[in-house]
Amino acid sequence: MKIAFIGLGNMGGPMALNLHRAGHAVRAFDLSTDACGRLAAEGVAIASSAVDTLAGAEVVVSMLPASAHVEALYFGRDGQPGLL
Repeated sequence: MKIAFIGLGNMGGPMALNLHRAGHAVRAFDLSTDACGRLAAEGVAIASSAVDTLAGAEVVVSMLPASAHVEALYFGRDGQPGLL
C-alpha cells in the first residue's frame, strides 16, 4: 500500500517506520529535519512538503501534536478544496 505519513515525532516516527518495515511504500514528511533524517536512514522516502507526500498515496496518515496542527494541515493556507 502507498502511504503518505505526515508527522514523525514520538508517535508518528515509529508508526511510519513500522509500516515501512511491513513492506508498505511510505512517503513521509515532518517539519523537523532531524525526524526526517532518522527515517531516511532507515530507507523511508522523505517528501519535500506535506502536500508532496500525497503523490500517488492510497492512504494519508497524520500524527500531529494537537487539533490546531491538524486543522492547519488540512484547512490552512496550503489547503485546497478537494486536495485530499
